[in-house]
Amino acid sequence: MKTNKHSYKIAVYAICKNEEKFVNRWVDSMQEADAIYVLDTGSTDQTVEKLKMRNVYVQEETITPWRFDVARNHSLDMVPEDVDICVCTDLDEVFEAGWRKKLEDAWSENINRARYNYNWSFDAQGNPAVNFYIEKIHSRNAYRWTHPVHEVLKYSGKENCITIDSITLNHYPDYSKSRSSYLPLLELSVEEDPEDDRNMHYLGREYMYYGKWNECIDTLIRHLQLKSATWKDERCASMRFIARSYQALGRFEEAKMWLEKAIKEAPYLRDPYVERALLAYRLQEFDDVILYGKQALQIQLHIKSYINEPFSWDNTIYDILSIAYYDKKDFKNALKYVNFALDMNPQDERLLQNKQLIEKEDTI
Repeated sequence: MKTNKHSYKIAVYAICKNEEKFVNRWVDSMQEADAIYVLDTGSTDQTVEKLKMRNVYVQEETITPWRFDVARNHSLDMVPEDVDICVCTDLDEVFEAGWRKKLEDAWSENINRARYNYNWSFDAQGNPAVNFYIEKIHSRNAYRWTHPVHEVLKYSGKENCITIDSITLNHYPDYSKSRSSYLPLLELSVEEDPEDDRNMHYLGREYMYYGKWNECIDTLIRHLQLKSATWKDERCASMRFIARSYQALGRFEEAKMWLEKAIKEAPYLRDPYVERALLAYRLQEFDDVILYGKQALQIQLHIKSYINEPFSWDNTIYDILSIAYYDKKDFKNALKYVNFALDMNPQDERLLQNKQLIEKEDTI
């Protein structure tokens, strides 16, 4: 329903359950839209009442058996057909102000999807720790969600997606919420589509989260063997997770082998070098800490990807390099790297104590 050059009918839609504490913050962020639609899937708190008080269109439905794609599609079905642009978010997410104008300025008749900045998590100082693009803004028709969990939008036709770097969505998750449904839903997703490389990777990662080390290794090897598994960043991550599982099993040589594979797979990423340095640190192999740590620091490009590990870009690598140099009695470099670590986290008591110890040794 276009009315002038830069005016579109925009609707936000979402699913929720027991998120009353997020309602006001979320609606404040989303109210730049013309309308907000929410499918509540069984709240027992005041979520529904609070949403209705903020003039949100709410429907209530129990999805049995539970699937995220079904819930998303039912929430999308709430959006009227004459809406031009749909914006899918969750209640623990917040747009930075002015997002509507930026969206309208970038949108045109031939566009049907937009990608934009997503800050998944923040460090202790409030700076983005994991940042990547997401693509949950789309035209009203010909889109459906698929997969029981880690659901994705599928378009039936030729898709034209634009990137709008000026739009940022911030994620402030409720860590008290259970992820217990994720593992069985991922197992179901892989059962439904065993050739889907993305969910095979997610399933292996979920096994790692649960400490199911052998299942993680087997599943991620299956991921790497899929013809569709061509994205080197994700392949590298699978190799790193296999290495973590072998570490947990005490099989350190195999862990080293898989981290070397990860480095070879994506030598432009900092993460495999950092994990190799961390393994060397765990094994007190300080020459390798220095070798891989310095290689990691040569990589300055922080690619936008959910694959990024926060510890690859915080003060971790400086911290262990300082300790490695201290062990080798190279106090000059030990002091240099502990200072780098403190520049990023100046209130860390352990780092401050390490610095005092290094300075004391350096004067002897």
